[in-house]
Amino acid sequence: MISIYAIGKNKDKALQSLEKEYCKRLSAFTKCEIIEFKDEANDHVDRESEVEMIKQKEGEKVLSKIRSQDFVILLHLHGDMVSSEKFSSLLDTWQTKSNHIVFVIAGSLGPSEELIQRANVKWKLSDLTFTHLMTRILVLEQIYRGYMIINGRNYHK
Repeated sequence: MISIYAIGKNKDKALQSLEKEYCKRLSAFTKCEIIEFKDEANDHVDRESEVEMIKQKEGEKVLSKIRSQDFVILLHLHGDMVSSEKFSSLLDTWQTKSNHIVFVIAGSLGPSEELIQRANVKWKLSDLTFTHLMTRILVLEQIYRGYMIINGRNYHK
């Protein structure tokens, strides 16, 4: 099973449709779900203490849903970037380690230190900057692409 844990709600109908489409495509290989967590108000992000408190609260929400046996991939600015082929190989390996793979997309201020420490893998999607909602779509697409490569299906090229 694949879960995407994401801070913030997707209110964009077009992106919701894409999320549903990729989860539908993934159903040929595994169960897929997207769990959204309410983001914290960040009116005073100019204060470092406020930033840390927000990251802490958002991190606690996500960590409350993660079980000890879950394999956690955190989207992180300082994570490893890999090719689609390498990602598919890693995905195949991760499946052997846990029957529940959780991809975490933290809030706009980044992940808490506890969330960073809990992650089994830190993955950097790109050097480019994307909205959090677009990141969800890109992660789902790469997971789907990974399963297509693993299963020798004609999609990757």
